[in-house]
Amino acid sequence: MPLLVEGRRVRLPQSAGDLVRAHPPLEERARLLRGQSVQQVGPQGLLYVQQRELAVTSPKDGSISILGSDDATTCHIVVLRHTGNGATCLTHCDGTDTRAEVPLIMSSIKSFSDHAQCGRLEVHLVGGFSDDRQLSQKLTHQLLSEFDRQEEDVHLVTLCVTELNDREENENHFPIIYGIAVNIKTAEIYRASFPDRGPEEVLRAARALTGGPMISIYDAETEQLRLGPYSWVPFPHADFWLQQDDKQILENLSTSPLAEPPHFVAHIRSTLMFLKKHPSPTSALFPGNKALLYKKNAGGLWEKLSSPGS
Repeated sequence: MPLLVEGRRVRLPQSAGDLVRAHPPLEERARLLRGQSVQQVGPQGLLYVQQRELAVTSPKDGSISILGSDDATTCHIVVLRHTGNGATCLTHCDGTDTRAEVPLIMSSIKSFSDHAQCGRLEVHLVGGFSDDRQLSQKLTHQLLSEFDRQEEDVHLVTLCVTELNDREENENHFPIIYGIAVNIKTAEIYRASFPDRGPEEVLRAARALTGGPMISIYDAETEQLRLGPYSWVPFPHADFWLQQDDKQILENLSTSPLAEPPHFVAHIRSTLMFLKKHPSPTSALFPGNKALLYKKNAGGLWEKLSSPGS
């Protein structure tokens, strides 16, 4: 069944701007979200989702209360929630393979769902801006089209993407919202930034930079974060890029050089240094070729488990 707004089928293709103008509640929701101040979210109870990762859990989770992601420029952050059982998925999409990713998002929520249960699926799309290469516009269209292609009804509740998330300064365009969080217990979605992006921030970034596909990183049943074991091919010319100045890295390794957050180049450099040290994942990264497992401790912070099943 189709993508719906206020119980009516969304007419596609059309731009995000045209879509919200046809549905005033969408426009109001986007305006309210843009107008919020950014909340800095601490690590307690947080599951931070990086690019090409998804995480899903429900209000029953005793460890995770917040899902969040940021640093989205041309990328979009997607939240899909079942209103009946509160199961919530958050993912950070970059347009690499949207056709495969949307069914993955849907199935992650279905794994929680009792089909006889009351409630509906609601989707929230945030991110992107009016970038020169129109990558944001393309991703917006892909996401709307793929959700419209799913068998289940999906109700579009928030659309704050591309031209709806754009500000102009000195004839250059920038996103207004770079990051959001969702409270699993209350379903509140709000603008957010995240000083702590762990665990294993650089390892996870390396997987994405080398072209890894969208993956699920959290097991809500065991309340464990599960990373790897990953494989990748050596990043081409890592030494060359590490020798370049910040301007070269920004212009060549970003989809939107002018709009990146201040820490972008430092993040890329640390990821390249990691890939130089680990051109292909080894037993040093994944002892025994087993996943790295993390669980929240009593203080709400991630703690590494000594071995699977611990």
